[in-house]
Amino acid sequence: MSERKPGPAPGLWRRTTLVERGVGRKGDRGGTWLLSILAALAVAAPVLNQAVPASSAFHLSAFGITLIGKYMCYAMLALSLDLIWGYCGILSLGHAAFFALGGYAMGMYLMREIGPRGVYGNPILPDFMVFLNYKSLPWFWHGFNHFPVALLMMVLVPALLALVFGWFAFRSRVTGVYFSIITQALTYALMLAFFRNDMGFGGNNGFTDFKDILGFDLHSDRTRVVLLMVTAAALAAGYMACRAIVRSRAGRVILAIRDAESRTRFLGYPVESFKLWLFVFSGIVAGVAGALYVPQVGIINPSEFSPINSIEAVVWVAVGGRGTLYGAIAGAVLVNYAKTYLTGAFPEVWLYALGSLFVLVTLFLPRGIVGLLLARGDKTRSREEAKSAAAAAGSEEAEVLKK
Repeated sequence: MSERKPGPAPGLWRRTTLVERGVGRKGDRGGTWLLSILAALAVAAPVLNQAVPASSAFHLSAFGITLIGKYMCYAMLALSLDLIWGYCGILSLGHAAFFALGGYAMGMYLMREIGPRGVYGNPILPDFMVFLNYKSLPWFWHGFNHFPVALLMMVLVPALLALVFGWFAFRSRVTGVYFSIITQALTYALMLAFFRNDMGFGGNNGFTDFKDILGFDLHSDRTRVVLLMVTAAALAAGYMACRAIVRSRAGRVILAIRDAESRTRFLGYPVESFKLWLFVFSGIVAGVAGALYVPQVGIINPSEFSPINSIEAVVWVAVGGRGTLYGAIAGAVLVNYAKTYLTGAFPEVWLYALGSLFVLVTLFLPRGIVGLLLARGDKTRSREEAKSAAAAAGSEEAEVLKK
């Protein structure tokens, strides 16, 4: 009789199961589906918006284009959070800070693009600066009239914040709930700072009334479609980059840090360095998501720094399934779609529904929707393997008896 390789007992869930079944080296069916959906969306959206007449039931309106683009930006934020929480065990309750900083960098460029077309007609100063009696443009606004400079800042500013904050936090070996609390304090402090009029970021109102981007009218349906396609491409690129990290040798070290940080450190791996560069990369992905969010939504203000936004992102990842990447993306889309519906139909119960959802997922779906599906798939696969093994053993016994 042929020897069978030992494996996990049927129904036994190992901590690495999500990684092996999700984005492991053996296959990535969920990721393939995700990339296929994004490709189909990037092709179908322009056709349904531009080619299909508005009177048709299949026409995709400008509002629908904006809504889908916003969902994909939130999905990128969830992806960045899942990378550090699901794979390295770093729970950040302040990831909205990186999202908002990327959005403000894009907003500064869009405000400079307005030029003399503003309410006050000042070619240099944005309207809110004229209203607040600014005499000259603050030094940190210089260069934002050039898109390459703004693009660099969209990446550099979130990365710099993540680098400085992460270096101090990880060097001091702040982990667990303590790290979560100080990240929440960080985003709350930034929210209070950006509310101040003398900061030079529009105060409570933030930035709005954008006109165009790279010379293209932001209110045009064609521009909105292009922004949606760019966002879909950015989400796909972000997913593939995160998947490459998880599949690499560094990804194995990151998983070891999540499961046994002290043991990994004793083996000689620079744990703090791995956590730091992963945290910085996650902040960059969140910043890019914020930068793509602003031109599609048309406004950025300090409320984007609110700690509740970071907590909502945690809920998205938990609902979809942390440690899967595509599960976090699915969770972001599903929860935000539910939010869009409930805030319109039952606005007074949305926050209660969100809190109840998080509690129910924590109690009954600790691995999220994707984790539940993968667990069922493992059980089904184990049963099929057991049946085939029993059938093979029965046939071998029958052959022995015949002899």
